[in-house]
This record gives sequence, C-alpha cells and structure tokens, in this order.
Amino acid sequence: MTFKTLAIALALTAVPTLSLAEGCFHGKEKQAMSCATGTTYDSATKSCMPVST
Repeated sequence: MTFKTLAIALALTAVPTLSLAEGCFHGKEKQAMSCATGTTYDSATKSCMPVST
C-alpha cells in the first residue's frame, strides 16, 4: 500500500470518531429565559407573566 492509501484510510476512520466526540453535550446546553420588561418568569406555567404589585 502506498502512503496516500494509508492516509485516506486513516482519515476515513478518524472523521466519524471526531464527529461523535463533538456531539457529547447534545441536549445538555441550557439557555437562560428572558422576559420582557414588566413581566417575570413563572416556573409553574413555564411562561412570562405580568408583574402585579
């Protein structure tokens, strides 16, 4: 086998492994909830509710 063939075989083996390693945190990221001015986040309804004073 030539060096070129071995390099291609190595690349084809490594690429799927690297792509799987990149996706380890899929679904574990959390985004902060932000509400408009005059509202607050209600965890019971999981929505923004007007602030009553």
